[in-house]
Amino acid sequence: MIQVSNVGLRYGDRKLFEDVNIKFTPGNCYGLIGANGAGKSTFLKILSGEIEPQEGQVIIGKDQRLAVLKQNHFEYDEYTVLETVIMGHKRLYDVMKEKDAIYMKEDFSDEDGMRAAELEAEFAELNGWEAESEAATLLHGLGISEDKHYMKMADLEGSEKVKVLLAQALFGKPDVLLLDEPTNHLDLKAIRWLEEFLINFENTVIVVSHDRHFLNKVCTHIADLDFGRIQIYVGNYDFWYESSQLALKMAQEQNKKKEEKIKELQEFIARFSANASKSKQATSRKKMLEKIQLEDIKPSSRKYPYINFQMNREIGNDCLSVDGLTATQDGQVLFKDIRFIMNRDDKIVLLGNPLAKSALLDILMEERQADSGTFKWGVTTSRAYFPMDNSKYFEGTEKTLVDWLRQFSPEDQTETFLRGFLGRMLFSGEEVKKSPSVLSGGEKVRCMLAKMMLSGANVLLLDEPTNHLDLESIQALNNGLIAFKGAMIFTSHDHQFIQTIANRVIEIQDDGTILDKQCTYDEFLEWKEAQGLL
Repeated sequence: MIQVSNVGLRYGDRKLFEDVNIKFTPGNCYGLIGANGAGKSTFLKILSGEIEPQEGQVIIGKDQRLAVLKQNHFEYDEYTVLETVIMGHKRLYDVMKEKDAIYMKEDFSDEDGMRAAELEAEFAELNGWEAESEAATLLHGLGISEDKHYMKMADLEGSEKVKVLLAQALFGKPDVLLLDEPTNHLDLKAIRWLEEFLINFENTVIVVSHDRHFLNKVCTHIADLDFGRIQIYVGNYDFWYESSQLALKMAQEQNKKKEEKIKELQEFIARFSANASKSKQATSRKKMLEKIQLEDIKPSSRKYPYINFQMNREIGNDCLSVDGLTATQDGQVLFKDIRFIMNRDDKIVLLGNPLAKSALLDILMEERQADSGTFKWGVTTSRAYFPMDNSKYFEGTEKTLVDWLRQFSPEDQTETFLRGFLGRMLFSGEEVKKSPSVLSGGEKVRCMLAKMMLSGANVLLLDEPTNHLDLESIQALNNGLIAFKGAMIFTSHDHQFIQTIANRVIEIQDDGTILDKQCTYDEFLEWKEAQGLL
């Protein structure tokens, strides 16, 4: 259990938190959500004790241990992988080191013997004899092979270090577990393992993540950080999102009878409860959902961009044909002799090597030359592109956002028209006079999406469009692309984003060839699992 009592924190004139009073209880996983800059990571640091609040206090149960996912990937470079994981339980690690130091002494005294006996008892009480096997099990689950367990952390790749630090946080069954973006840099198999671990974890978990599928799988509650306060809601992210939208709709329809609202709420809760899986955590979540009353559902004050891609013309029967494309980079084959035909209704997700995916999109947009092969777009197609690196669109310009957007307008549109597009992307009032060069990563993404909407294209190519976006913008983009009537090729690491948009999967394999399946993402993963390819 961890309790937050009257916590407040300011940075200069900016109020980050005020009078935060909440209790996080064992057996629950809390997804901490909030807009970019709202203070999610800062709040986790307050909970961990890394930052002291200016007001209030954080209370952890007596003798309870708190574990945090470390963000410094170089902190443990001088230690072995296995040792780094065990260091997640500081007291156990300290006992091990002191015990070993005593036994290494040449002049072993009676006092040393007594101290060693005390340490042995504490070591056994802390389950020290199982420490190495537990650490090895965690590492194996996250995909760190046994031959690397005694290597120095400095010798691991960046993605492997992330997994070891995650294993460190999970080690020793901590009473409170704080995880800030734990799925970053994890492969699909490791994410699935982590989901199962957290679903079966019996203590308290508080997690920050932009991965909605992950939040939906593991969370029993959502902790919504808004206007410096935190409100706890029962259910996962989808339940929070849809219930807040339902509450907003109800608030806008004040003349609607309460009985009708209650019926709508009951149907909504029943639908979500029925979708709960059979795991212990999901079953308890279902019971909590069934107890929700009308007054428990509150509209969110969140602002969502309005993302709506309208086509200027329909696509004809011919969309895209790719014939024998091959590309290499620095002597590495990215893909070779790939062939496929894209149909007018296809929404293709590209999977595989990130360099290969980006190269293929660049080639299809004629921003890069293939080594060999050809491709042909249908005469009725028009394309809009979202590259992973959009920096060149914003460099060396002191234009206002209105002027920046005007250069991509097919006609000389009025300032009011362009302001409307920017307003949909949450740039209002004086914000439209900002210089594009000073925008944050998320703001640049929203500008690029406004540029794409303005184009009226009927084929969209998007390379990791959810990077830098907060959950609200990801949700809005997700909804906009689901509703888009044209064709699409995109890349993403967001499971829910892929599953809800793609109707076809093309995976660029390690040997440069492709797997091409007309199916959803989940169906593709099930097929790969059945083939023993996952």
